[in-house]
Amino acid sequence: MRIGRWTHGDTHGEGFVIEDAVVPFPEGATVQEVLAAGLAAAADLHDRADPAGGVPLSEVTLLAPLAPASVRDFAVFEEHVEGMSADSNGDPQVGEAWYESPTFYFTNPHQIFGTGHRITPPATERLDFELEIAVVVGGVGGRPGTDLSVVEAADHVFGYLIMNDWSARDIQAAEMRGHLGPAKGKDFATSLGPWIVTADEMAPFLDAEGFLAIRAEVYVNHELIGADLVSNMAWTFPELLVYSSRASRVVPGDVIGSGTVGNGGCLGELWGKAGGQLEPPPLQEGDVVRMTVEGLGELTGIVGRSRDAHPLPTARARPAPRSRSRVAEHAG
Repeated sequence: MRIGRWTHGDTHGEGFVIEDAVVPFPEGATVQEVLAAGLAAAADLHDRADPAGGVPLSEVTLLAPLAPASVRDFAVFEEHVEGMSADSNGDPQVGEAWYESPTFYFTNPHQIFGTGHRITPPATERLDFELEIAVVVGGVGGRPGTDLSVVEAADHVFGYLIMNDWSARDIQAAEMRGHLGPAKGKDFATSLGPWIVTADEMAPFLDAEGFLAIRAEVYVNHELIGADLVSNMAWTFPELLVYSSRASRVVPGDVIGSGTVGNGGCLGELWGKAGGQLEPPPLQEGDVVRMTVEGLGELTGIVGRSRDAHPLPTARARPAPRSRSRVAEHAG
């Protein structure tokens, strides 16, 4: 099954993508309700959907296929981490901690874009894309997604989609020197889509260890920049869910990103391997980034005009008093 959201004229639709048409869910169901109900309930809805009520894909504008409850983005492709950690000679500097457990950051669920949409980055000299695959979490009989085992986590994998984690590398580098982030270098846009492909459809692509043996490619203005097999991940998606749920909770509608694939899945990796040379060049206004993943479809994004930031002062120098003066205590 393929599940999406769209606009058609002044109307908003949510439902299945069947062949070359979008078909609303029966009974006015929403994507979030379907995710919460789980795969079996989605299959029942699919059986009852009426293709005669569909609208050709060519007549609708696809939205991001869900409004995520949260977005966790991992970094589990070693080749990507090697490029991003490379020194001025292009030699990788991957820390031992990376091999011990998968790591992630939370990105902004309020800046989610669908395929074909234009993004407006901050003022940046090093705009980048990141080719990723993501899992969408679904409900499993009302069971909580807390402290999951690998077997339990696999049951919570509702489906997959393509993810583009847009990145302003200069902003990201500056903020991470303060030992936090990434945050403002990434929270302006994440593209998801073109639709959710349910886990049952992708099961034939799983290898013996549980990795998705599918090819992912990224193009900028029709030029192939990078390509990799998703099975080159260091941890499986259920294992990422295990880590995400450890002493915590995942819920239906959460998105779990793989992090960037290797072999040119982003420009930053290639810049690192080239010792800091910006080749290929950073993205510019008007560039079209197209990602294609076997079995999942195609996700495109267009770079729009950047937005200037309102200025802020640098940190203010302060004395270090340990108690308030009487004047301060009675002020106001």
